[in-house]
Amino acid sequence: MAKFTHIQDDKAQMVDISAKGDVTREATAAGKIYLRPETLAAIREGTVVKGNVLATARVAATMAVKNTAGIIPMCHPIPISSISVDFSDGDGYIEATVVVKMTGKTGVEMEALTGVSVALLTIWDMVKSAEKDAAGQYPVTAITDVRVVEKKKGM
Repeated sequence: MAKFTHIQDDKAQMVDISAKGDVTREATAAGKIYLRPETLAAIREGTVVKGNVLATARVAATMAVKNTAGIIPMCHPIPISSISVDFSDGDGYIEATVVVKMTGKTGVEMEALTGVSVALLTIWDMVKSAEKDAAGQYPVTAITDVRVVEKKKGM
């Protein structure tokens, strides 16, 4: 793997979007968190010590979407018009899907990706005591496949 020997940071700036017109935009992002079968069962049964995992992750994702520009330095603050957060079960994992809509001059994929990432991190935080092995490690727990599923413009 190549190493960065010199990183030039004197040109960091936001992209100028002032000449662009307002367009309706939507982005869908998704990602997975792999968990032990016992942890998945506790989430389904509502017996996780910290509380309702998916409800908390849904709120965290929504807050993350709305605060993306405050987290990612060159990301424009945008007027979000809609956020949906959904979860589905898979074989040993939970998949989070976030859809973000807005009308403006730039896309919403960073907001959707941030929402998914924070939803998955929140799930991990809420179940980490159940996921640790005797040595305090996480042999099963993993966040994977965080990606933009679809981007729409001018719908």
